[in-house]
Amino acid sequence: MKPLTQSVDGQFAELTQEVPVNVSRRRFLLSSAGLAAGALVLGVGIPLRQARAAEQQQLPAGTRVPAFLQITPDNQIYFQSPFVEGGQGIFTAMAQIVGEELDADPASFIVENAPTGADFQVMIAGPGRITGGSMSVRFSYPVMRRLGALARQMLLQAAATEWKVAITELTTEPGKVLHGASNRSLTYGELASKALDLPVPDPDSVSLKDPKDFRWIGKSVERIDVYEKSTGKAQYSIDMKVDGMLHAAVQHAPRLGMTVGDILNLAQVKAMRGVHSVHILEGAGAVAVVAPHWWDAKRAAEAVQVDWQAAKGEEQNNVRHMPADFSSEAFSELLAKRTDKGQDAEAKGDAVKLLDAAAPEALVSATYRTQYVHHAQLEPPSALARFDDNGALELWLPNQAPDMFLADVAKRTGLPANKITINSPILGGFFGRHFLYNTANPYPQAIELARKIGKPVKLIWSREEEFLRDPLRPMAAVRLRAALQDKAPVALEVISSCEGPTEGIYGHNPQKVDETAVEGLAGKSYEIPNVRIAQDYVKNPTMLAYWRSVGNSMNDFVYECFLDEVADKAGVDPYEMRKQLLKDNPRLSHLLDVVVQSAGGWKRGPFTAEDGSKRARGIAMASPFGTEAASIAEVSIENGTVRVHHVWEAIDPGSIVNPAIIEAQVNSAVALGLSQVLMEEVVYKNGKPLARNYDMYPILRPYEMAKVHVSIVESGAKMGGIGEPGLPSVPPAVVNAVSQLLGRRIRSMPLSRESLQG
Repeated sequence: MKPLTQSVDGQFAELTQEVPVNVSRRRFLLSSAGLAAGALVLGVGIPLRQARAAEQQQLPAGTRVPAFLQITPDNQIYFQSPFVEGGQGIFTAMAQIVGEELDADPASFIVENAPTGADFQVMIAGPGRITGGSMSVRFSYPVMRRLGALARQMLLQAAATEWKVAITELTTEPGKVLHGASNRSLTYGELASKALDLPVPDPDSVSLKDPKDFRWIGKSVERIDVYEKSTGKAQYSIDMKVDGMLHAAVQHAPRLGMTVGDILNLAQVKAMRGVHSVHILEGAGAVAVVAPHWWDAKRAAEAVQVDWQAAKGEEQNNVRHMPADFSSEAFSELLAKRTDKGQDAEAKGDAVKLLDAAAPEALVSATYRTQYVHHAQLEPPSALARFDDNGALELWLPNQAPDMFLADVAKRTGLPANKITINSPILGGFFGRHFLYNTANPYPQAIELARKIGKPVKLIWSREEEFLRDPLRPMAAVRLRAALQDKAPVALEVISSCEGPTEGIYGHNPQKVDETAVEGLAGKSYEIPNVRIAQDYVKNPTMLAYWRSVGNSMNDFVYECFLDEVADKAGVDPYEMRKQLLKDNPRLSHLLDVVVQSAGGWKRGPFTAEDGSKRARGIAMASPFGTEAASIAEVSIENGTVRVHHVWEAIDPGSIVNPAIIEAQVNSAVALGLSQVLMEEVVYKNGKPLARNYDMYPILRPYEMAKVHVSIVESGAKMGGIGEPGLPSVPPAVVNAVSQLLGRRIRSMPLSRESLQG
């Protein structure tokens, strides 16, 4: 889920203006906890221009302590996270990083998503503030450490003033300031109200800890959000309520681009139980029903009979018109038959010349295919919109980039940013679903309904509507050629016929290859002297989106499976070929050794397991989002179905914050990787998706999950991501194992489409 930075720079440039912080929810939180306004310490929630700590200076983002922290008299620390929690553990990671330099136990933190505003655009690279692309920790790590150090310095200064001693005489231990000479101490809670009146120190004046002195960073700190989630107290977007709220449900046109001609049974629908009103949403190609209760709205929306009109005119605002005869199978065939040479994404040496001259016995060629997939997150899309008497708009909606959504809402409504409040509840999963996708988010519909009705409206898309409007990971057909010499590849050409997700969302630039279309193909570390990687752009009829690990999720499958084919043609074991091609790369060579050692050694098979089943193993590697990964999968075939027994994965993110979160994220990524390679696929016939719920779109079930063995390698390299890198090496490891077991090469996903007889 990684929007290409250069593709969205213009959007983020619009978000650099500071806007007042909305504090209504914060005040409610504090008052409900029994805290008076005077108990607030580091001033969270007040507009920053009013905080003495900010004074007149223009401090860099991530240094204005009052925007992030407040400490209560009982030493409870409230922290506003720039990054959205969606099950990946970012709240805990932020508490560890800030708490480390603040010298405060992460267990004392209460964390919630921060409001919009320039102060929370803390990423040192990339698009300012976004939760996705495995960027959150690695692009904010030094900034958030410095934030904690600045807060600690303010508390030390407050104590020095209180005791009338030099600040150099003071130290801290978790949650308190100590004066050793007089054996005095004050808790952070006791000092906080005085620290509020101090200016934020010069960011360059504070020193960060030596990593050898870390108390919490690098340790498996328990998740701080477990209690609320396990007791049902966590609040997601669909849980939000405001006074006077009505509910809404929608029925979308069966094909994108169609419009409402007439509602054939309008009188009957209006007479159904609980129906408040029925509305045509022209821009969305949908009919909405509003009612006091969502179930009544849903039943009525499903009962609406619409005379849907075919799309007319040209596409506008990148809203695609789905053809009535579109077939995903036919589109896959079209891609696979392409012969266009494409546009270079990577070129070194003279690959094409060598390949064209290669003898047949030294040439390997193949075409691989990847499928459309849904996000299929369990949390249904929703949005709550409320206008106040002055025309200001407040929204509650799941999102991965609050400031991007603020800019979009301002553009759609014509309201100035300071009259729009975006509330970002925790997410019920990411997977790339909660970005700005035209036609795929319910908040424009909620805003329109709230304006028409004059009351707050909470809109929830049913599962069927979500499956109809969910934008998809792209489909691709990839043509590969390799030339062999001395049992090693000397030339490689890869041409992917596809549309990348970034250009699918923001528009195609004919002068440039979409990096997200070729990631996982381009920039590989294998030492092959002559390489050409290209994209052959072919526009999809479907709306496209980012999906977990983006292009890597499909392209590493293609590349790593073909590499096994090359090894087999050369008569070299696939593991040994990878070792040879990485002999000058100590980091990846070591990672490969680690995964093999964790699996008890390399054993390709087929072999007979202790339970009598015939099994094989496959191996694959990936280098996504600044992290390196290697996987081995052990499989068998039972009653014509692939059974993945074990997945061993070694992952090297350079440096780590929380090993327990890394292990959990790898397990999660393995589950999704297995799901897409074994069974997930969006199938279109006659312009419509066949699946409108999980009955026709199966996802991996608990009993189908492999046993996962995670090895974490901390090489000390530049910090990489964690949420997405665990996925891309899993599908090729599985398919390489299955191909070895069958004795023939499989070149497409999912495996459920294959006849799995040896």
